Amino acid sequence: MNPLTHIPLERIAYEPAYERQQAHHTQVLDARKTPDALLGRVMMIEHDPVITVTRRPDAPGHVLFSKEQLAQQGVSLHQTDRGGDVTYHGPGQLVCYPIIDLNAAKLRIHDYIRSLEQAVINTLATYDIKAHIDPDATGVWVSPSDNPQHQLSIDQPAKICAIGVRVRKWITLHGLAINLNPNMDHYNLLVPCGLAGRPVISISQILGEQHIPSMSELADTLYQNLSENFLLT
Repeated sequence: MNPLTHIPLERIAYEPAYERQQAHHTQVLDARKTPDALLGRVMMIEHDPVITVTRRPDAPGHVLFSKEQLAQQGVSLHQTDRGGDVTYHGPGQLVCYPIIDLNAAKLRIHDYIRSLEQAVINTLATYDIKAHIDPDATGVWVSPSDNPQHQLSIDQPAKICAIGVRVRKWITLHGLAINLNPNMDHYNLLVPCGLAGRPVISISQILGEQHIPSMSELADTLYQNLSENFLLT
């Protein structure tokens, strides 16, 4: 079994990135049951500003502006086939697309999601940020009570990482997005993940802009944590 391959970080729009996901998915599927079988590949992406909307019936209502109004803000709008609700992606946010053969990784879907969340929690711990999961909301959250050293300007847990996946033929698509230092004003254009009243936060808002890692460093740290999780299953 070949190890988890790291596709280097790049800036790319949403649609061509999805096409690349599809190509990687096909290659991982074709390699299954051959001597060149793949555990999977991990794409690391920064997207141009975009709001993605799932096929969930109430998801479109969580976009608060028209497509034309979003375009005036420099934000595009796309439908997506992942799970979840509406999500924002943009520069300053690390988007990670693991294309993982769950059969090879010996993971069920629920365990796969937990592995993603734990990799993010371990990654944030590298930068002295304590994060946790919420049993009622997929993703990774940061609580002010867990991080008194950072004097956060929130009074409740805030989402720092969104997760939404699709599994086709037991190989994963889509993945997760960690807020490093994106334009947080863009989150006012939607109800993130359909969770009204739940704030979002970035690493920059916690550590201060001068203390944050580079995007490439964050991508490398996340990849190492993902690799450890999947290779130990």
